Amino acid sequence: MISIATWNINSVRLRIDQVERLLVEHAPDVLCLQEIKCTDALFPRAMFERLGYGHIAISGQKGYHGVATISRLPFAETARHDWQANGEARHVGVELTGHAMFVDNVYIPAGGDLPDREANPKFGQKLDFLDRMARWAETLDRPTLLVGDFNIAPLDCDVYDHKALIKVVSHTPVEVAALDRLAAAHGWVDLGRKHIPAPQRNYSWWSYRSFWRDKDQGRRLDHMWASPAVAARSCDHRLVEETRRWDQPSDHIPLLTRFDA
Repeated sequence: MISIATWNINSVRLRIDQVERLLVEHAPDVLCLQEIKCTDALFPRAMFERLGYGHIAISGQKGYHGVATISRLPFAETARHDWQANGEARHVGVELTGHAMFVDNVYIPAGGDLPDREANPKFGQKLDFLDRMARWAETLDRPTLLVGDFNIAPLDCDVYDHKALIKVVSHTPVEVAALDRLAAAHGWVDLGRKHIPAPQRNYSWWSYRSFWRDKDQGRRLDHMWASPAVAARSCDHRLVEETRRWDQPSDHIPLLTRFDA
């Protein structure tokens, strides 16, 4: 059995104690982090190595973005794609040694506040990022797990209020269509909805600005997608929602999936 987690940590150094708590309490074999917000040199390796997570692949940058994949299992780094086409650190890929699985860890851009490519260049960059990912996915011929913060809630039931959010970045039809093209490019299986079928509640993000505990105004922005062969090996998938109640938490929660080895 292999367990793999993904978590937008929103600063790994600020929340290193929470990462340690997750590793101690849930013990995933592999942890994929997004928004680490530090350079490779400043990544806090010591805690991971102390807990036995000695295999680390980092694509970081100062103060923003950044992803890292940490593992108890040996792996080989395979790629760092610049789907943003501007040098931002948003992807790292690894191959788990002896497990017939590649793990690609991605942080898709949020896209700004206005869903208009002309008025908001960040929105156009997000759509272009997804198109570049789709072209990459079309070429894949290996068993792959794609995880991370996709910054899109694709289904009507993936947000707390579909009608209120349909014109809000992360849930607009144009973003959903771009994500659908990425899904079709490799025949990805959405593990979140394989194991927690729609329309069941399945949120991974709540804004710091809302009274989320009272109103549950969540969105499903974080995802784990798998090649069909990898998806067939998935045994269960869960949301580690208790982390959102920890002191000064990330606005995202971890996702955790187990696979037959």
